Amino acid sequence: MSEVASGARAWLALTKPKVVVLLQITALCAVLSHDLIQAGSPSGVIWLETTETMVIVFIGGYLTAGGANAINMWYDRDIDPIMQRTSKRPIPSGEISPNNALLFGISISIIGILWFIQFANEVAAFWAGFSILFYVFIYTIWLKRNSVQNIVIGGLAGATPPVVGWATALGDLRIKTNSIQDFFESIFDLDSLMPWYLLLLIFFWTPPHVWALTLYRSEEYETVNIPMMPGVKGAKRTLLEMKIYAILLVFLSWAAPAAIGGLDNSDLIYHVFGWTAVIVSIWYARTVFIINPNEPRTDSGRIPSAARSFLISMIYLALMFTVVVTASAGLEGSIVGAILATLVIINYEIKY
Repeated sequence: MSEVASGARAWLALTKPKVVVLLQITALCAVLSHDLIQAGSPSGVIWLETTETMVIVFIGGYLTAGGANAINMWYDRDIDPIMQRTSKRPIPSGEISPNNALLFGISISIIGILWFIQFANEVAAFWAGFSILFYVFIYTIWLKRNSVQNIVIGGLAGATPPVVGWATALGDLRIKTNSIQDFFESIFDLDSLMPWYLLLLIFFWTPPHVWALTLYRSEEYETVNIPMMPGVKGAKRTLLEMKIYAILLVFLSWAAPAAIGGLDNSDLIYHVFGWTAVIVSIWYARTVFIINPNEPRTDSGRIPSAARSFLISMIYLALMFTVVVTASAGLEGSIVGAILATLVIINYEIKY
C-alpha cells in the first residue's frame, strides 16, 4: 500500500485483498481440475454449474481468508506502525480502531463458514474454518514471533484453499462424528490425491518463496523482534533449507500424474504432464541453487539473484497450477500446458 486507505477502501484493505485473491485463484483451479477430470474433457463439463461452484468458493474463501487477515492486523497492531511495509495499514494509520477491526474480522470469518455450510458442504466449511484458526492461533499468535519456522508451519493455512475448492466441487459432503476414525475419514477422503498434491505444492513452495525476499529484507523484521530465518540463522543456513524445499518440489512434481488418478506410465498424458511438471520445477529450483548472498546489492538493497528467484517463484506456482488444470482436460490439454510452460520459460530466460 503506497498510501493510506480510507472509508470503504480501509475496510477492504483489512482483508489484504491482493493476497486473498491469489489464494482463491488456487481454490478455483482446484474446482476446474475436479470438474475436468470428472467430465473427461472440456466438452463434458457443465460450465454453468462449474461457474456457480467457483462463485461459491470465491465468496466464501474471500470472507474466511479476509477475516483471518483482519484478525492478524488486529493482533499485530503493536508492530505494524514500526515497519515501513505495514505502517500505512488501516489500524496504524488510524482509519479503523483495533476493536472494530477485530469485530469485523471475526464477523466475516463466521459469515464465510456459514456461507460454506449453506451453499457448499460441511467438509469445505471445516477446512475453511481450520485455515482461519490455524492462521490466527498457530501462525499469528504463536509461531510468528517465536520461531524461525513461522512461515513454514504457518504456511499450511495458505495451502488449504485448493482443498476447500475441491471439497466444494464434490457436492454434499458431511462430517461424520460416530468415531474419531470416521471423523478423520470424512474430512480427508476427497476421492482424489489432487487436492492434497496441490496443498503440498503450496506448502513446499512457501519457504523458499518467502526466504528469497527476506534474505535482503530481514532487518525490518529484526526491528520488531520477528525471527525470520536469514536474520536468526544466517544466509548459509537459510539457503540450505531453501534448497531442500526446492528439491522436495522437484520430487513432488514426479507425483503430478498420479494425483490425477487413473493413469499409468503407458499413457502419453502421464509423460507429457509429468515431464512438464518436472522441467518447470527444475527451472525454479535452479534459481534457488544459484542465489549468491555475497553478490553486490542494487541501489535499493536487493540481492539480484535472490530477487530473481523470488519473482520466478511466483511464475512457477502459476505455471504449475496452469499445467494441472490443462492436464485435467486430457492429453490435448496436457500438450497445451507443456507448450505454454515452454514458451513462458523461454520468454523469461530471453528477457532476463
